[in-house]
Amino acid sequence: MRTLVVAFVAFAALTACSSGEKPAPSSSAAPKPAPSTNAAAAALDPCRLLPAEAVSKALFLDNLKAVPGPVQNSAANGGKARSCEYQHDGKAAGALAVTRYEGKQGKPAEMLASIKKAKPGAKDVPGFPDGAVYYVDEQKTATLASAELVSGTPVLINYTGPAKLTAEQIAPLVKQALAAS
Repeated sequence: MRTLVVAFVAFAALTACSSGEKPAPSSSAAPKPAPSTNAAAAALDPCRLLPAEAVSKALFLDNLKAVPGPVQNSAANGGKARSCEYQHDGKAAGALAVTRYEGKQGKPAEMLASIKKAKPGAKDVPGFPDGAVYYVDEQKTATLASAELVSGTPVLINYTGPAKLTAEQIAPLVKQALAAS
């Protein structure tokens, strides 16, 4: 089951914005300088952004455990993804992935439009400052993704879990991770 979680986290995190489009240059004023790679990575640790207790509460599961997932870097789109896997009694309950696109410029709306283009059936989710999309893919996993700029760097945050999870169930988890980033 861990292999399945790793596979869909990597798939969701790395392909969500790799539809062949690179984020367009931002037209905003000069971005703030990005923090060092090590500081930025530590600040966007998925297990710190979304503790197991928050996932337990949202999904009504006791004894949920958070385990750091693999680091996935994509040379194709420049994404550097880190994930946190949430397990309940040894079974996957989902995963949070945070992907930074260091050295890239782009707008959150453009990133989400890229996901919608790549994922048939992806729907906008209201209540997110920079927007969010929800979709269920062929592997029967549900994903809610949102994007933001962190110190001028485009960042994609997504929670992926079983297909039975609705956007309403996942939204508070992604919102909490965004607020902590």
